[in-house]
Amino acid sequence: MTGLQSLQQLPTEINISAQEPLQVIWKHSLRARRLALRIAAHEQKLVVTIPQGCSSAQALAFVQKNHGWISDRLKKLENAPSFSANSTILIEGKPYLIVHSRNRLGGAWLENNCLMVSGDMAFMNRRVTDFLRNHAATVLKREVQAMALHTGLHPSRVDIRDTSSRWGSCTSTGRLMLSWRVIMAPELVRHYLIAHELSHLRHMNHGPLFWQCVNSITPHKTQAETWLRQKGPLLLQAR
Repeated sequence: MTGLQSLQQLPTEINISAQEPLQVIWKHSLRARRLALRIAAHEQKLVVTIPQGCSSAQALAFVQKNHGWISDRLKKLENAPSFSANSTILIEGKPYLIVHSRNRLGGAWLENNCLMVSGDMAFMNRRVTDFLRNHAATVLKREVQAMALHTGLHPSRVDIRDTSSRWGSCTSTGRLMLSWRVIMAPELVRHYLIAHELSHLRHMNHGPLFWQCVNSITPHKTQAETWLRQKGPLLLQAR
C-alpha cells in the first residue's frame, strides 16, 4: 500500500475531550525521523507528520496516546493574544490597548498607550497585522544593522516573514529571517534572537563555538530564553 493510500484510510477529524471535533492533516515526510504533532493555530487543525516506514495504524495510535497534550495545547491557544477591539497586545514588550476609531483616517497607529485602528471593524485584524509587520520591518532591520556593524557579522539579506512556528532562521547563503511577531517581545529578547541568528553566519550549528559566539554578543541569553518559554508560544499564535 502506498503512503497516499494509507493516508486516505486515516480519519479527517478526531474528538478531543468534550471539545468540537478537530480537523487532522496527515503528512508523509521522507525527511522526518519520527512521528510529530503540531497545532496549526490559524486553521485550528492538527498536523501529524509521518516518517517513512511508519504505518497509518502507528500514526493513529500516536495521536490517541497524545490526546492530553493536544487538549492542553488547544486550551493554551484560547489565551493567545487577539487582534480585536479592546484586546491588549504587546508591542516592543509594552502593552497597548487596541482601540477601534471607525471614522478616523490612517489605518493603524500608536497613540499614547493605545493602538488606534480606523475603518470598518471587519478589517481590524488585517490592519493590526499590517501595522505590526510594517513596524517590525522598520525596527528589526534597524536592530540587525546595528548589531551587524558592532559584530562584523553582516547578513546577505534580512527578511521579515509571517511564521508562527519559529522566531527566526539563517541560511547558508547568509540570508536572515525573523518573524514579525518578534516585534512583540521586549528589547532584551529581540537582542538575544538577533544575536542567535547572526551567530549562525559564523557557525551553522548549535555547538559550543556557536554558543560562545552568542554569549560574546549578548548578555541576555538566560533571561530571554526564560521569557520565550513563558510567553513565546502564545505570541507565536497571536492573531
